[in-house]
Parts: sequence; C-alpha cells; structure tokens
Amino acid sequence: GMGKPCIVGCPELKIDYDKNTGTANGITIKEGDTITIDGSEGTVFIGEIPTVEPKVTKEFEQILEWAQKTKTLGIRANADTPDGAVLARKFGAQGIGLCRTERMFNGSDRINLFVEMIMAENIEERSKILKKLGQLQKSDFIQILKAMEGYEVTIRLLDPPLHEFLPNPEELVEKIQKLKASGNTSEVVKSETILKRARELVEINPMMGHRGVRVGITYPEIYEMQIRAVFEALVELTKKKVKAHPQIMIPQISSIAELNHIKKIYDIIKKETETKHKMKLKINFGTMIEVVRAALTAHELAKTAEFFSFGTNDLTQGTFSFSREDVEGKFLPEYMEKELLERNPFQSIDVAGVGSLIKIGIAAGRVVRANMEMGICGEHGGDPSSIKFCHGEGLTYVSASPHRIPIAIVAAAQAAIEQPKKVKKSIK
Repeated sequence: GMGKPCIVGCPELKIDYDKNTGTANGITIKEGDTITIDGSEGTVFIGEIPTVEPKVTKEFEQILEWAQKTKTLGIRANADTPDGAVLARKFGAQGIGLCRTERMFNGSDRINLFVEMIMAENIEERSKILKKLGQLQKSDFIQILKAMEGYEVTIRLLDPPLHEFLPNPEELVEKIQKLKASGNTSEVVKSETILKRARELVEINPMMGHRGVRVGITYPEIYEMQIRAVFEALVELTKKKVKAHPQIMIPQISSIAELNHIKKIYDIIKKETETKHKMKLKINFGTMIEVVRAALTAHELAKTAEFFSFGTNDLTQGTFSFSREDVEGKFLPEYMEKELLERNPFQSIDVAGVGSLIKIGIAAGRVVRANMEMGICGEHGGDPSSIKFCHGEGLTYVSASPHRIPIAIVAAAQAAIEQPKKVKKSIK
C-alpha cells in the first residue's frame, strides 16, 4: 500500500529484456516512454494525460466519523517513516501495528552504511558501524512516536535476510567483467570482495532461511542496536513529556527458546538504560505469529510475549506452501479462474486454513493472558472480508497501509453492526 496505482497479471504483455521493450495488443513501448495507468480499470494510456488527486469528500468524512464511533476493532497502520505515520494518523489510524525497521536502511545515506556493516570482518568493525546506524534509527523512532503520540507503535526488528541488502551476484559478475575491461583495478578488488560475501549469504529459499530472529541470534549486535535505539528514543521523548508508547516485536519466531533468547537481551538493555537515565521505562515485548509452529505453540509463547501480531502474509505462504512472488504471477490466476480457489489467499484471509491457525493462536494465548493484545498486520488488514473475520474472532486491532485505513474503518464498523455480540471492546 504505497498509495500508487499498478497493473499486474497481464499475460498478454510480452517483455523483451534485451531491447528493454514491452508489447501488448500490437503496441510496443520502450524504456523511457511516458505512459499513464489506471489501476482501478487495468488500463494503460500512451503518453501523459491529466490526472486529479483523489480527495476525501465531506460526505465520506461524515461516514468515517460515524464508523469510528460504531466500530469496536482498533485500526492501526503499517508505517515505516515519519511521513507515513503522519499520513496514517490523518486517515484515522489509532497507532502503528507494523513499523518495518529494515525499510529505514533504504535511504541513500544509510544503505551504504548497512552494506559496510554486512561486509565487516569482525564484531568490532560491525559494532562501530551499528553505532552510527543506531543513531539514525533512534532519530526515526523519535519522529514516528511523536507523530503517533498517545498511541502504540509496534516496532518490528530486522526481518529480511542480509543478502537482500547486497547486489545480485550475477549482476556483480557482469560489473566486475566491465571494470576489468576498463582497467579499474581498485573497483575490481572492492566488487570482488562484495561478490564473495554475497555468495556466502545467498540462499536457495530465503523465505524460510536465515532471516528474522535467526539473524538476531547469530548477529546479536544487530538486534542489540535496534532495541537500544527504541529505549533511547523513549527516554528522550519522556524527558520532553511526549506520550510515547513503543512496542518491540520479534519476527519469524518458531519456539519459546528463540523468544526467551532475545528477551534476555531486551532485559539487559532495559536495565542498563533505566540505570543510566534513572527512570522506569515501559516497552511491551511481543512476537509475530507468522510461522505455523508459532501458532500451534502460542500457549508457550504467551508466557514471555506481552502481545501477538499475526503476520498473515508469511502465515499464508507457510500454510499453503506457496511462494507469493512465484504463484501470483504463474498459476494463482488460473486456480481462481478454474474455481480451485474462491479468492486470492494473499488478499483475503483463508478462513478454513490460515484462519484456523489464527483461532488456535488466539485461544492459546488468552488462556495464559486473558486480555492479551492481538492483531494482524499485512495487506489483509485492509481487506473488508478479513476485517470481518478478525472482528468475529475478538482480535484487538488490524493494521493496514495508510491509504487503506478509511476502508478498514468502514469495514470494521460494518462488522460491528453485523456481529454485535461476538467481539470484545478493543483495547486502546
């Protein structure tokens, strides 16, 4: 949900990667040509045509006001930047349900630092670079927490595998060949070093590989930096009387042993920060439930986790054994056309399968913590039918991209009207 239109699933579009052209319906466009797209209708126009920025009408503002008063399900946003947080609050979000910290490293002033950290040959070098990155993350956290003052902001620690931040090995090989041909020896050596590291980190199935908490355990200094940045941001805002409510969330957890391992790091940093600044600090510690085993052992995880957030994208991938990037562009449209699937499970929650795992996780978690905060994050959080399911199962909130917040608010109100007795009042 970037708020930008797109057109996907175009079997008639043929792309020539050698010539950098695309052809459909007898019309060819080349790299650099201007086109205009209508994402709602799936139409592509040649050239640039006038467009109008969509606005919320007064009538819809009135509907949103009624919906806010009617719904019982909390609506939070997936937002990773201060601007995203401001936009989400403008649209009516009641906090941030997913702040993806890895996206903060994508800026031009940061990605090179992050690559340096990955390339570091020892923990001492890595720690020096992480200290710089920690200051940048702290600054981002401060701005996001200020934008969401009074509401909870759930900060997910690093999730992707490290190789995703490095250039593609095949592209590096091609680059090295060109550098050798030009006689640029110093750049050849530098690129060959990066290539060696990229090949060490590359994975056959990164979706189920060295990512999330597994990176946090094998490279603990990364999670230490991020946890410390959250605590230091809270200290600074507390001193300024800003009502900040950060939460720390661990991705890809599959066992209580993993969660407890990170909790020890969290506890040490919490104690150090409180001692250093002579103040008590409250940051809830929770976990994503996005691995099938995590849902099935939620009763164990709830002994340590103070909240759950169901990562429905990865939970769907794991339950179906579907790689989203592969299936949506290959056979999923055909499955739906042949009615083998009623709907795309990455757009609407598969109630029979993924929904059953969510129900297990909710019930098991609340046996241990009766009022445990639970939500979902991912694009399902902006889907009306998924919101209806979440309302019915008594989740605390759903989290959606900023531009889908108004839809989520209305859908939550409709669910509250349809199912007035099944859901508990959301925890604010």
